[in-house]
Amino acid sequence: MAVTTLDARTALIIVDLQKGLLAMPGLPPLGGLVRNAADLAAAFRRKGLPVVLVTVAGGAPGRTEQGRLPQALPPDWAELIPELNAQPGDHRVTKRTWGAFPHTDLDSHLKGQGVTQVVVVGVATGIGVESTAREAHALGYNVTLAVDAMADRDAAAHDHSVTRIFPRLGETGTTAEILSLLDGSA
Repeated sequence: MAVTTLDARTALIIVDLQKGLLAMPGLPPLGGLVRNAADLAAAFRRKGLPVVLVTVAGGAPGRTEQGRLPQALPPDWAELIPELNAQPGDHRVTKRTWGAFPHTDLDSHLKGQGVTQVVVVGVATGIGVESTAREAHALGYNVTLAVDAMADRDAAAHDHSVTRIFPRLGETGTTAEILSLLDGSA
């Protein structure tokens, strides 16, 4: 883990911490992930830095070999978990693809705020988090990933993303390391 610095205009992107996804079977215990994401959101807000809350409300068209989300989702499917303490100043993104950038206003919003770096957390590590991190990297953002604030139903996919992919996209670290950098004590 090698998180070294946070740019002056760093945004936090929280991917898919929503009721419908977190209620699906197969995810590991999420208490630590939820607490870490909430701590990061609170710290970013205290520093006046952007917080982006991403939810998924469907899937991209096209055939896949694995099952797709049901056509009719429960009414609270895309509601953010209350622990995030969503605030009116948070930017909300609703996506229909794995990553948070395609077909949304996220890039223009971040650039309009002068953001040069993003910290990405959420679920699933190998899908929504990794796709968002790849897209951010391709768009020229410095990328940091809080590996203790993400999870995946597939432990091998999580480990592959954390050990093989993320170090090629940016820097990885813990929530405590990122909070320390935010507080200027690192």
